[in-house]
Amino acid sequence: MTSPARPGTGDVWTVDDLQDLPEDGQDYEIFDGSLLVSPHADVRHGAIANRLRRLLDRQAPAGLLVGQDVGVSAKRSSYFVPEVFVAREEALERGGPALAPADVLLVVEVVSPGNAGRDLVLKRHEYGVAGIARYWLVEPRKETLTVLENVDGRYRESAVLSTADVCRADQPFPLVLPVAEIF
Repeated sequence: MTSPARPGTGDVWTVDDLQDLPEDGQDYEIFDGSLLVSPHADVRHGAIANRLRRLLDRQAPAGLLVGQDVGVSAKRSSYFVPEVFVAREEALERGGPALAPADVLLVVEVVSPGNAGRDLVLKRHEYGVAGIARYWLVEPRKETLTVLENVDGRYRESAVLSTADVCRADQPFPLVLPVAEIF
C-alpha cells in the first residue's frame, strides 16, 4: 500500500514524518515522498534475517556493525529499512533518523512474496543509485542467496548460491558463510 501525500496536508512524506506514525504492526518506508506500508514479516522471514545477522556478526571485524531495524536514507523523501545491514560503527554512534548510504557496506533483503517487486526492482535500483556497494537478496521460497555488486550505480549479479554452496567473500569483510545455515 502507498500513500502519496500526508493526510490533510498535500505534502510529501519525509523521514521526519516517520516518528509520528503509530506502532501498529506495520512496517513503514518512504519512496520519493510516498509512504510504503507493509505488514511485519512472518516468523520464517524473521528467522532467516536473524540467522543471517548472527552468521555475519560472528565474522565482522571491529569497526563494522551488523544490524537490523535501522533505516537507510539518501534523501529526506526516501527511506528504506533493510532486513540486515553492515555499516561502519562510527555512523551508528553519530545517530540521526537514518544511516547515510556512504556508511553502509552491505544491505540484505529477504524477499517476501507480497513485496517481491519492492526488493527485486525498487530497492535494487535505489540502493544502487545511492552507492551502496553490495546488495544481497535472500529468497526463502528458492532457498537462494543472490550476491550483487555495485558497478557505476547499478547492481550486477556476481553469484546465485543455493543451500549446497558456501558464500566466500572479501567484502564487506572476509567471510565464509554456508548458505544452508541461513535457512
